[in-house]
Amino acid sequence: MLGRLGRRFGLSPIPLYLLAGLAFGHGGLIPLSASEEFIEVGSEIGVILLLVMLGLEYSASELVGNLRAAAPAGVLDAVLNALPGAAFALMLGWDWVAALVLAGITWVSSSGVIAKVLADLGRLGNRETPVILSVLVIEDLAMAFYLPLITAVLAGAGLLGGAKALAVAVLTVLAVLVVAIRFGRQISNFMSVKDPEALLLSVLGLTLFVAGVAAGLQVSAAVGAFLVGIALSGPVAHHATEMLSPLRDLFSAIFFVFFGLATDPRDMPPVLLPALGLAVVTMATKVLTGYFAAKRIGIALPGRWRAGLGLMPRGEFSIVIAGLALAAGVEPELAPLATAYVLITVVTGPMLARLPDYQWFKNYVRRRTAPKAAPHFELPTSTGK
Repeated sequence: MLGRLGRRFGLSPIPLYLLAGLAFGHGGLIPLSASEEFIEVGSEIGVILLLVMLGLEYSASELVGNLRAAAPAGVLDAVLNALPGAAFALMLGWDWVAALVLAGITWVSSSGVIAKVLADLGRLGNRETPVILSVLVIEDLAMAFYLPLITAVLAGAGLLGGAKALAVAVLTVLAVLVVAIRFGRQISNFMSVKDPEALLLSVLGLTLFVAGVAAGLQVSAAVGAFLVGIALSGPVAHHATEMLSPLRDLFSAIFFVFFGLATDPRDMPPVLLPALGLAVVTMATKVLTGYFAAKRIGIALPGRWRAGLGLMPRGEFSIVIAGLALAAGVEPELAPLATAYVLITVVTGPMLARLPDYQWFKNYVRRRTAPKAAPHFELPTSTGK
């Protein structure tokens, strides 16, 4: 019902799922005595399916190409959006681990929400859309390095353990990209698209297996699933996407509900104002990111604004990172702050993305881009002297 309600009003269902979890979890309006262990396992599968589906959207060659072309925009994105989160945590008196976590929460935009907004607004063919997608690809790839680092740090491994986990992640990602580029077609040929049941079980089984191995190596199950998605290509990736989409939608909804269930809504009122302030700052920095990324390749002023405003929503990755911190017991205020922050950005972001379609905004951009008239000088009239 909540999913249909969100789509009816053109909103992402993510905030509704979070609110449902808050309403029925610890300290909620009507606490449920449901099996939390079952829901927790479902939420872990939801994260894995979210990431493998994300990987299926990209081929290894596309990732490498985007990395080369959009690297400057990716660096700017990290600086403008991760640093405010880290600085905000330190201002609240939290330690460096919480600062590292909040930096990731404010850094990464929601690929799922943004893709839906672009489709709903009919902008998939716009010139600035590849810029938005390039920034999202860089962020998704960066998560393959960030998640192992934060997982090791939260496990108490410290900076040295985190550096080792990061080194393992870098080598793993590079190895997977090389294998996918050179042998991706052969890997995909092992799975037949003629038998849907066998293909579904093969992709799902391989994903869960690799995710489990990655979790055992402290590399992050989500990263393992993402790499499986990258390694698959061609018809296998296309058919797997079609078959896994309903499962992804089901278990990702469970994931967001579970995060809400694990967050006590009574902890949220004290962090609402800080979350609002953080959201305002980091939504503005996302606008700057998209604006300058689009300007860099020569896109006109309207397209720059559309690129910037389109990048504002945070969602699945922010909740994944906050969920890791919640499980590790880092800063009790971090989970409610992250929940409020995601709710604010994921509700207001798609609304603000529509601003360039309003006539008053078009008039403003037209005035800014109109050529200025040359100064007019009148020659003095002759006096006859």
